[in-house]
Amino acid sequence: MAAVQYAVGEDVGANLETALRMIDSAVAQGAEVVVLPEFGNHVSWYADREHAHRHAETLDGEFVAALAGRAEKHAIHLMANVTLARKDGRVAGSNLLFGPDGAILAVSDKQVLMGSERDHLDGAVDRAGVVETAIGRVGLYSCMDGVIFETPRTLAVEGAQLLLNSLNSFALDEASLHVPVRAAENKVWVVAANKVGPLVPEHSIEKVASQVGVPVDRLHGAGESQVVAPDGTVVAIGPRTGEAVVLADIDLSLADDKTRPDGTDVMAARRPQVYAPLAAEPRGRRAPAGAEEIRACALAPTARDDVPALVAAAIAGGADLVVLPELAAHPDGLAGAPADPALAPEALCRALAGTSTLVVSSALDADGAHVGVVVSAAGVELAQPQLHRSRRHGELTVAALPEPAIAVHEAPWGRLAVVVGDDALYPETFRLAALSDADVVAVPFTVAEPHDLDLLLLERAAENRLNLAVSARAGRLGGAALIPLSADFTLWGAWRNPFAGVISRPELLTAQGPLVVGTLRPACATNRFVSRGTDVVDGRPWQLLDALVR
Repeated sequence: MAAVQYAVGEDVGANLETALRMIDSAVAQGAEVVVLPEFGNHVSWYADREHAHRHAETLDGEFVAALAGRAEKHAIHLMANVTLARKDGRVAGSNLLFGPDGAILAVSDKQVLMGSERDHLDGAVDRAGVVETAIGRVGLYSCMDGVIFETPRTLAVEGAQLLLNSLNSFALDEASLHVPVRAAENKVWVVAANKVGPLVPEHSIEKVASQVGVPVDRLHGAGESQVVAPDGTVVAIGPRTGEAVVLADIDLSLADDKTRPDGTDVMAARRPQVYAPLAAEPRGRRAPAGAEEIRACALAPTARDDVPALVAAAIAGGADLVVLPELAAHPDGLAGAPADPALAPEALCRALAGTSTLVVSSALDADGAHVGVVVSAAGVELAQPQLHRSRRHGELTVAALPEPAIAVHEAPWGRLAVVVGDDALYPETFRLAALSDADVVAVPFTVAEPHDLDLLLLERAAENRLNLAVSARAGRLGGAALIPLSADFTLWGAWRNPFAGVISRPELLTAQGPLVVGTLRPACATNRFVSRGTDVVDGRPWQLLDALVR
């Protein structure tokens, strides 16, 4: 594999020469598959829609023919991205996959447009799906399509082993979060090629930087093109600046194993019928704004810790929200072990007398189902069933389809949802929480893989604009974490702090002892616009998600 990064300007001929030169360089270094960055024909900034249409390529034009010829010359698979004039009058940002004979194997239009792209380009009206090639099953997507999960997830659900991603991004959180998480959550290979150099013509960059709220020196492609393994490990990565060919040998068969350490197949355990709201037309956010800040505590106990005492200390410390690990009342989280009566919902309710604190844990209901519970001084406020089966829970049942699948509790400070246990492994679950207008999600959980916290759950907060409080028993891979949202989020808007290159990646606060205490920001969850006109929840490609809900 080769992910190739370079700069693209306004001279289309020069851009083609650069692309061909970089393909030759990649092949000279042994590449059999080459991925180029997004918008390779022209810098991604236009005066108006006519300007964009004038510079768009056609499938039978010289630019595309030259790329096809180079793929044929080297007998490689090549993915390139250009603005493409479609026969229906649209100008799309399109990924083109060429086979070793130069034939176009697939054309995949960008589904989610970012900010100013909406002024000049048109989104996809259909999708290409997975492409069966001589090297394996391949899916194509580009940039903003990978900042939220739906497009890569749909390809993975359809059987893709390898996802190719073309990027045109100045955000540092592409490489640190949004690219590798798509490999880890789907257990597939991801190869992503990003730009370097100015992303706006030099004659306009000062004006655009001022409008977007990004310093001129940050309005450059952030590089760090990379190859990511199905476990989320970045096996090769390029520099932040300068041309580069990022090479790695990959074994595609590794993407056929979808099992967690306990043997759960995370694709087979999906419940598509629960996810129907994802493919429904957006209705807009209805929830009122929550409190600016709340004090939250998530426990990360070891076998030696006195969990009831930790809960009492958190309540006494004035926490608004306390989250316990899954099945906290049972030693080691094993459902067959006797439960500690001090951690039963009734006991927690008594411990909360005279306070406004909410405690979230999980327990077994009368039918043996695993449910998350929200407890206040008044009693159990919400019982949220676990939606997905996991082998480590043995014979524990999962609920029939509740309506809605994810419920919310109206707390004085905002709307609280609970994601129970291994439901946290499924990006669809958190999207359902966002569609239920949650501000904060409590996650009684068990960490079992290296990237459960720093990729999977961090991205669930980022792509849904949700504050997370995650509680898990301490182990070598981590335990509890708080993920508060930042008020600095929307490009083309006012930021409290100078832009430092990160758009949507929130802060990850992990427990350094038996608990982590910090601030969550419910009010920040009401803003889901990552850029002008681009809502990370309602902007999902809902019309194209049939494969997720079948």
